[in-house]
Amino acid sequence: MSVKKKPPLESLETAIGHVFADRGLLERALTHISFLEGPGRLLSYQRLEFLGDRVLGLAVADMLFRAFPDDEEGAMSRRLSDLVRKETCAAVAADWGVGPHVKLGMGEAQSGGRKRLTTLGDVCEALIGAVFLDAGYESARAMVERAWQERLHAPIRPPSDAKTALQEWAQARALKAPTYRLVSRSGPDHNPRFVIAVDVETQVPAEGEGKSKRLAEQAAATAFMAREGIGFEGKGS
Repeated sequence: MSVKKKPPLESLETAIGHVFADRGLLERALTHISFLEGPGRLLSYQRLEFLGDRVLGLAVADMLFRAFPDDEEGAMSRRLSDLVRKETCAAVAADWGVGPHVKLGMGEAQSGGRKRLTTLGDVCEALIGAVFLDAGYESARAMVERAWQERLHAPIRPPSDAKTALQEWAQARALKAPTYRLVSRSGPDHNPRFVIAVDVETQVPAEGEGKSKRLAEQAAATAFMAREGIGFEGKGS
């Protein structure tokens, strides 16, 4: 398999503002699971991504706490959700010029993996995790602050629907993504009624009803937010 020559890793270290003592951590942060086989798949960036996601959340929360002393918890949570979402991480990775450095399997590379939003976002978080392991929290925090400082005061992006709003609310609190389960289905095939429950980690489930599973899920998310006093002005479907 022919492999195109990648740019030197020093250029990426310059972009992120950190020179690795352990270059192996940097290599791992850039390795997509498609590049590996068998037991070696644990050497992909996935574990570093998991760690980096948590470091990023703490660093951005600290930045918001200091930058917006008059904001209430709800406003800061909305800002946090927007700043740590996958699209924002992908934009940061693009600014760093991460794409050409990512190690991908042939199929993933040929299908445009180096420009894929999810891949870039994952690698961004993995790099933060790698810096944290290589040099500690302060180095990782400084890296995040450099990359996120200009984005800190950007207008808050309103969620497009109730499910998105609830997912962002959970993410801002380091909770697992909400899950939806069918409680009941009634009525004839041409006019069914679905009851769906939404489960959020550590919270009491809420239920919603609709003519389709999608509408019932939105209704459940809306019911949960109304019960918890979470403001939301978007569409419910």
